[in-house]
Amino acid sequence: MKPNKRTSSTPFIRVGPSGVHGLGAFATRDLPAEAFLGLYEGRRYTKQEVAAKTWDDQLTYLFTLTTGETIDGAKGGNATRHLNHSCEPNCEAVEEFDEAGEMVLRFQTMEAVEAGDELFIDYSLTADDGSPPSKYPCHCGSPGCRGTMLAPVEAAAEKDGPATPAEAAPAVSDPRRPLSDLPW
Repeated sequence: MKPNKRTSSTPFIRVGPSGVHGLGAFATRDLPAEAFLGLYEGRRYTKQEVAAKTWDDQLTYLFTLTTGETIDGAKGGNATRHLNHSCEPNCEAVEEFDEAGEMVLRFQTMEAVEAGDELFIDYSLTADDGSPPSKYPCHCGSPGCRGTMLAPVEAAAEKDGPATPAEAAPAVSDPRRPLSDLPW
């Protein structure tokens, strides 16, 4: 286990009740496209630690990176863990390597957002166990809602594996999904 770092600041995010699910993240001021919102932080687990851990059926804030590490935002996380899913998101999660060579997950806006707007990402979940999309219902209510938090079929077909971690698209895990539903 790596030592805990100080949690990064998220001054552009306010956490409050969401009309989509539980708590949500909201912009504290008008933000332009590509505005940095914060790093997804929390306790990091290796694949082996995740497999060995006994999980219960509580809401979770797990985000799995393409390196295989899983970040648990419930343990030492910040306000970024409250970005809910939308099929038409206004934010994205981007993997990159920091100066020390560790993969980090940054959240940024994809378009300009106004103060008070709820901030969303597309979880683009994958169901490795063959579960039907109905097991992962979406409640975003957007005009283009897929009805599920699973990745669109065409996006899932493209996930044959990136050439290098630097080219990787983020592997997204629903941060509030019960752990018994996780594919590992």
